[in-house]
Amino acid sequence: MLPFQLQALELPQPLGSADFLEFDQLKAELGQLLFYDPILSGNRNISCGTCHNHALGSGDGLSLGIGEGGQGIGTKRTAGSGDDQIRKRIPRNSPALWNLGSKEISTLFHDGRVSISDVYGNGFNTPAEEWLPQGIDNILAAQAMFPVTSQFEMAGNPKENEVAGATHDRIDAVWPILAKRVRVIPEYGEMFIRTYSDVAQPSDVNITHIVNAIGAFIGLEWQSFDSAFDEYLSGDESALKPTERNGLNLFYGKARCVECHSGKLLTDQKFYAIALPQFGPGRTRRFDPMVRDVGRMAQTDRLEDAYRFRTPALRNVALTGPYGHNGAYSTLEGIVRHHLNPESAFESWEIEQAKLPEVPWLSEVDYVAYQDDRERNRLKSNIDIQSVELTDIEVEELIAFLNSLTGGSSVKGRFGRPERLPSGLEVD
Repeated sequence: MLPFQLQALELPQPLGSADFLEFDQLKAELGQLLFYDPILSGNRNISCGTCHNHALGSGDGLSLGIGEGGQGIGTKRTAGSGDDQIRKRIPRNSPALWNLGSKEISTLFHDGRVSISDVYGNGFNTPAEEWLPQGIDNILAAQAMFPVTSQFEMAGNPKENEVAGATHDRIDAVWPILAKRVRVIPEYGEMFIRTYSDVAQPSDVNITHIVNAIGAFIGLEWQSFDSAFDEYLSGDESALKPTERNGLNLFYGKARCVECHSGKLLTDQKFYAIALPQFGPGRTRRFDPMVRDVGRMAQTDRLEDAYRFRTPALRNVALTGPYGHNGAYSTLEGIVRHHLNPESAFESWEIEQAKLPEVPWLSEVDYVAYQDDRERNRLKSNIDIQSVELTDIEVEELIAFLNSLTGGSSVKGRFGRPERLPSGLEVD
């Protein structure tokens, strides 16, 4: 039973292994390799691990990622050159992967475009709609279907490769191409036969086998519930320093963070508009002529969902900057202060608060939405959270609490980054 002090604050019960889906170890071992293998990208030059790297807290350390055509990882990643240079930034921040294998997770991506649902008869509501194949194990596997179909993330530009061409035909045309690429590699073929009872020979491998392995890897690799906060929830009141305890009281009290960051995962998985300043290419809706990002509305077509984005979970948040759906703030202090007074922070925000590598040929597009007065007014008129006044000391205490959410040995993962890949391609 939790100490009385914890009960009075209505803190969540401790997160534990029983809160997670069960993942097959062999699938996860195979998924580790596939996660880091560029063979799943159109031009064989980028992997899931490029933008969700172990060295960067399961993210990429950038506000807006540099996808297919870039080189390197993290803040040292460059935008490429010549015919290979990127044509567009990734429009949203690379989300962290911590604890996505929880049984509570029902929605993924900043705009919730992948969710558990049987609306299409395949278990999920996704951009593929009825074209999503049967046999996908869980939502983590389902979401892995889509970065490989994105031109600027992993597929590449039209006419560069057969994957890029297929994705402009129909989304499900991509997956058989990638499955064949993988299964013809002898080492992969043998691993699939050992891992799956329904794979008797490499030719039996399809995209669901691949994404189920990747989902198992993500689900097992990034489980984290061994932070000082977790120890405190388990009854060890000495686990948090006085400053961190003060921050906890603010988080669950005066600062009102818990109104959205609730439960064991510190997220209600709902969507809110908080007037983060817009920059970059935006994730525009089909036929939308404007460079902008309307968030959840792009999925629901409901005006009331305009500029709303999913509440992120907060364990290991200190490792996963920049913050916000577009990485508008590179520091915890920046995003905390934005939440305290969104409209004021919106007006005073400067691009230097983000981590946006310079790409000269994209600079004009980078600031279109930010400089659009009408779009700025729309953002400021759609704010779902109320302002809160905190002193500078209280802000420091709140940040200290957020740092106490960083895990111990769990932050290193269970499998780590592979040293080599069956494809022979380079590991990012």
